[in-house]
Parts: sequence; structure tokens; C-alpha cells
Amino acid sequence: MCGIVGVISKTPVNQLIYDALLLLQHRGQDAAGIVTMQGTKCYMHKARGMVRDVFRTRDMRALPGSVGLGQVRYPTAGNAYSEEEAQPFYVNAPFGLVLVHNGNLTNARALKAELCEVDRRHINTESDTEVLLNVLAHELEAAARDLPLTPDEVFKAVAAVHRRLEGSYAVVALVAGHGLLAFRDPFGIRPLGLGRSAEGNVVVASESVALEGTGHRFERDVAPGEAIFVDLEGRVHARQCAARHALKPCMFEYVYLARPDSVLDGISVYQARLELGETLAQRVISTMPPSQIDVVIPVPESSRPSAMQLAQRIGKPYREGFVKNRYVGRTFIMPGQAVRRRSVRQKLNAIALEFRGRAVLLVDDSIVRGTTSQEIVAMAREAGARRVYLASAAPPVRYPNIYGIDMPTKEELIAHGRSVEQIRAFIGADALIYQDVDAMKRVVGALNPALDGFEASCFDGHYVTGAPRAADLAALEAQRRLQFDGDDEARASSPLTLQGTEEG
Repeated sequence: MCGIVGVISKTPVNQLIYDALLLLQHRGQDAAGIVTMQGTKCYMHKARGMVRDVFRTRDMRALPGSVGLGQVRYPTAGNAYSEEEAQPFYVNAPFGLVLVHNGNLTNARALKAELCEVDRRHINTESDTEVLLNVLAHELEAAARDLPLTPDEVFKAVAAVHRRLEGSYAVVALVAGHGLLAFRDPFGIRPLGLGRSAEGNVVVASESVALEGTGHRFERDVAPGEAIFVDLEGRVHARQCAARHALKPCMFEYVYLARPDSVLDGISVYQARLELGETLAQRVISTMPPSQIDVVIPVPESSRPSAMQLAQRIGKPYREGFVKNRYVGRTFIMPGQAVRRRSVRQKLNAIALEFRGRAVLLVDDSIVRGTTSQEIVAMAREAGARRVYLASAAPPVRYPNIYGIDMPTKEELIAHGRSVEQIRAFIGADALIYQDVDAMKRVVGALNPALDGFEASCFDGHYVTGAPRAADLAALEAQRRLQFDGDDEARASSPLTLQGTEEG
């Protein structure tokens, strides 16, 4: 999961891209980067850290030009600690290409070998984004050899890229001296939208909030498999480049990842979470009498709409029982389980008044490892709760995610191979209620009947691009283990912890 943005304008774009990245900061806090283009020369600054820390005044002044792109990184492949693997990535031939990517290539290992042995292109990092960039560069060179680069050649290259890539990818690239290219994988797993301003800016970004928050009108989503090429005059060319395509966006975007004020593929994220609260309320009612519940309390922050709707549906008061500290960074203490507990205690504090002597129903957006949920239940008891029930707005996370969300290996998933009763006992709640998978798909899908379904593999085990090969899955799992090797604090500070609470 990352946030990406690209802009073609008549005026300098450095501040615009910076502002858009701030609006996408929830999609990645590990690194940030901006590249701008003036004529055919590229100017780049990228580093590890949050947007506000990576870019100083001197850095912004060194980013001239009216064309550019940017990214906030949440690493799910490659080395989480390498400055070199912060995006954007650049390659000088053909034309000069700069690229940012949101998603995860499931066949990156095979592609890397193919690029080296067949295409004669060198890959210098472990990042699948560098692999993607070199595949695009190779196909552009093949499509435009001895020809001027026109939209037709660009679209021919993207069609070849689609044939080679597997997995999820929303991509924005700059072609030096020619324009901006954006495309989305044939299933539309990761989001990408197009917007314009009254002044003639053309912007693509991961979420509609990044367009609207920078003064642009959201125009439409980039279709799955579609490529959009914006020339330097701001003319937009679009073409479907995938032989087969279907709109099956990632369900976890609606459950957790996206901002509630965004609209993705015609679905309001906020409305989707309200609907999840409605169906979760039905599960609660069928599990236990609402008379046993005194109050409904959300676990900040993305569970709030679901918790509000649930409370209204069962006729119980909704209260804010936890206060979140937004300014806690990494503590750099010795790794281990104690780090995760300390991280939760630093980020959340219970308001004892809302818990004392009450039977509380806590509502969280999802439960991944279960260790954070365990700590939150303990906090509620320490604050004086008489009984603590826990409801998850998402179904049990039983399978690894291979499309760009840092769902850990299946052995770390609390729901993998365990019954709900076993999970409840581990967490320490008096009752545990999960969302139903089919109900989740039905109510969110009803918000846009044009959808062909959802990518919900972490819940149902069905991978829309096909079951991952054992070797590729093993490689992805090995990368995940290396991501936070010896650094549980880094894992506890991942976006799945910073936006909500459950570590990802």
C-alpha cells in the first residue's frame, strides 16, 4: 500500500505534489519522494520518513518544473530500510523514465531473472518497482524503436507490460520531454483516479481526497487495464490496453486503508463503513442480546463509522472511550512483544469514565495478529470495564495478502487455523463477533453494481489473479520477514498501526 500522484500543469508543481502527498500520508509513512521535470531534465528528492520531515524549503526550491510525480511509501517488497528503494525510480533509457508504483508484483522474482537474461537490463535493488520500471522501459523501447513517441506507441508498450506483469499495480510515470503516463492493473486492485482544475491542471492520484483537497475536480477512476497518457500540452489520451479486464478492487481499501472522505471506484468509503456497521449489528444481535451491552466504543480511527451505525442499530449509546496520540514516533527500544504493548499504550489512552462498571462493546475495523486487540481489551478492563466484548467490522483475516498490504505470513495471522472461540480466548474478550464475508461483499458491492466483485483474498482465500505459485509465495513471505527483521518497533509503527490500531 502506497500513495501516488502525478501532475501536468502550466505552473510549478512542487507545492501541489507536496500537498497531495500530505493528503495521502495515511497510505505510507516509511519514505516519500518527489520528482519534477523542466524541459527534459529531472529533479528528484526522496528519503525515508514522513512528508513533512523529508521536504525542507531548500529541497522544494530544488524541484522546479510544471510536470511531476510523487509517492509515499509503505514497503511490502524489497528492503524497508534502504534509502535507495524509496520512490520515485529513474532509468535513463529510453527517453528518460521516472516511475512511482502502488501495489505488489507477484512474479517479480521471475521477471527480474528474465530482465537480466533476456532483456539485458540490470536490476540493482530488491524493489519490485525497479523491476516494473525496467519492464516498461524495455517495452517502450521496443514499441517506439526508430519511431517518434506517440500515444499509440505508449499504449502498445503498456499492453505488452500487462502481458508480462502479474499482481497489483497502479502506476504513474514521466517520459522526459513527452508527458505523463498512468495505468492500472487489469483487475483494478489498487485505486487510481483522474482529476482536473479550472486552470487546466491534469492530476492522477491514489484517492479522490488528494484531488479534491488540492483544488481539483475528480473526473473519473482510471479503468482496470486502462492507460492514460497526458502530453505536455495537457491533452489526455486514453485506451484500454488489457486483453481481459474486470473491476475487482481491494476490499481492504474500504474496510481500512483509504480515507473515509474518499470515493473509490464509485463507492464512498464512509458509506461502505456505515454499511459494514449495519451488517455487523445484525451479527451482534444474532450472537448476544443487546441488553447485555451498556455502551459501544470504537477503536480509533477507521472503525468509527461502523461503530456509530452499529450503536444506532442496536439502540445503545455510542461513546469515545479511547484518545489517540497522533504524534508518537518510533521509540527505538529493544525489539519484542513488549515493544508492541508499549506502542499501543503510547498511541491510545483509555477514558476511565466511559468504561468504569460498564459492559462495553469495542468495535475495530479488523483483527490481524491479535496482539493489539489483546492489549486494547486489557486496557478496557484496567479502566474498569465490567465486561469487554469485541466486534470486528471485517471478517477473520485467514490468508496472506499478496497484492501490496503487509499482511504477515499465515503463521502470524491470529485467525489462520483457529476457531473464533480460540481467538476470543487469546484476545481475552468476553465475546468476539466477526463480520460475515458474504454480507460484507453484498452490502459494499451494492453501492456500485458496475463492479465485477472484489479482491478479498485475505478473507476468502480466492486470489483474483490466480493462486500464487508456491515459489513466489515463499519469496514474498521471505521478503516480509526481512522487512522488519530484528525491528518489532518498525512493524508496530506500520501504517496499519498508525491509521488504526491493528498492526499490519
